[in-house]
Amino acid sequence: MTNTLLSIGHGYSAQALADHLLPLGWHIIGTTRSADRAAELAGAGIEPLIWPGNPLPLARATHLLTSVAPGAEGDPVLVAHGADIAAATHLNWVGYLSTVGVYGDHAGAWVDEDTALTPGTARGRARVAAEAAWQTIAPARLHILRLAGIYGPGRGPFTKLKRGTAQRIIKPGQVFSRIHRDDIGTALLACLQSERAGAIYNLCDDEPAPPQDVITYAAELLGMEPPPEVPFDKADLSPMARSFYSESKRVHNDRIKRDLGWQPRYPDYRSGLRAILAAEG
Repeated sequence: MTNTLLSIGHGYSAQALADHLLPLGWHIIGTTRSADRAAELAGAGIEPLIWPGNPLPLARATHLLTSVAPGAEGDPVLVAHGADIAAATHLNWVGYLSTVGVYGDHAGAWVDEDTALTPGTARGRARVAAEAAWQTIAPARLHILRLAGIYGPGRGPFTKLKRGTAQRIIKPGQVFSRIHRDDIGTALLACLQSERAGAIYNLCDDEPAPPQDVITYAAELLGMEPPPEVPFDKADLSPMARSFYSESKRVHNDRIKRDLGWQPRYPDYRSGLRAILAAEG
């Protein structure tokens, strides 16, 4: 039987895994809400499926990955198909992409997978509930991947710097952990190929850093002057962006390294930004 990944909400992070699986002969079914996006998926060698709106082809899948965020009513995948997924015992692996936001604010201290989940935002609380629901549905086959701030090709600070919209926001003590898109792909591949079931892993690089340091380094790579410093309370931020600054923590990735032998190709933002710039020109 051909290995088939059903990727629900197939987007930026899930495509990083697809880039590894397609050359290995895997068949990938990727769901999307958009007809235009469906055409893009087909062009990339992925079987597109408009969802919601069509049944999920669970019987055809050997592996399942969901990137869909929970909403006010819970995880939409489980609301619609939880019983079907629980009954799909033929699935060899189930992956759920979560976020390090489940840990809440730790005033810059380190957290790991054993840290208590104390989210301070509605989004974080919804993620905690969704993780628990997935653990109930598929505990023996499930990997939960808690992602730090995602960046990579097309999602770096270079475009904002070139447009003049980047901000060097200063909030004393603020640090974020990050993960390069390509490292998400290798970590997901390691999880999918592992026989270690029921695991939770943080996906992040090795060097949490203040956000203004990232902007400054990106400007240096472009040969530009960095934008002026802006105090956090005067920064022009959307409500969602501002909420990210309500939580500061450093995230450990030791467990996935120890269990699966995974190592980030880009262990810090400097190596990641250099790679993006080399690829984008």
